[in-house]
Amino acid sequence: MPGPDPHDDTNSDYEQFEKEQLAQDRDAAGIDTADVDDATAQNLVNNLVDADVVTPVPEDQILVHEPSGTAFDSTTQLAVFHRGWKAACNADAEGK
Repeated sequence: MPGPDPHDDTNSDYEQFEKEQLAQDRDAAGIDTADVDDATAQNLVNNLVDADVVTPVPEDQILVHEPSGTAFDSTTQLAVFHRGWKAACNADAEGK
């Protein structure tokens, strides 16, 4: 019985695809805060507090994102999270 045709071997294609998928997953899991400076984050968080989307808890020194129930001790983390959360909500609304 003859072996597999080396021209039909797709193992390397599949392995390359897997590597690309893993790289995309790592990129999606990482949070890039480079585009959110302290002033921008503080401004956004102040607006969210005014809109009752974020509740400050002074005794614990945290900010609670009310729609998700997630707590943050950094305005930058909260600003980045809210941007992603809002984008995900908008994408869900468009998909329906």
